[in-house]
Amino acid sequence: MSTTATTVPAGTYGLDNVHSSIGFAVKYNGIASFRSSFATYDAALTDGVLTGTADAASIQVDEPNFKGHLLSGEFFDAENTPTITFKSTDVKVAEDGTAEVTGDLTIRGNTQSVVATGSFNAGPDAFGNERANFELEATVDRREFGLNWQNALPNGSDALAWDVTLKVDLHFVKAA
Repeated sequence: MSTTATTVPAGTYGLDNVHSSIGFAVKYNGIASFRSSFATYDAALTDGVLTGTADAASIQVDEPNFKGHLLSGEFFDAENTPTITFKSTDVKVAEDGTAEVTGDLTIRGNTQSVVATGSFNAGPDAFGNERANFELEATVDRREFGLNWQNALPNGSDALAWDVTLKVDLHFVKAA
């Protein structure tokens, strides 16, 4: 059973990759959202500081040409900037478990401060381990990170939205 924590516990917590995910959603063609995630990522929670990395080349897209476009210089430029990073600068948890995490996000070598909101919980699991969980969401303008590709639709509007919603569900286990 998990309990709502009002403070982030001290100590070092490693990522439980089986139960975690890092992904995003962006509206395309003005009618639907494209969603994807990264297969290779890591995160840690150390004395209240949340850090994480994702391998840009591990973006999960089954169509090779589309994936190649996303990895090219028009988007992630994975050959020159293979790693996406995050490091929190402030973590706030309210009594009801709502969380606000401010930190530095770096994509394509461009670092911007972002604020993610969501929830935080911590407590023991059924096997005696101490666990912690952040479920967070933030919206960023992809142009701030150098992801400037755009194409016009027949009606003149943009094919791909500038705003991207980042979603993380991070499960941590306290190191022994």
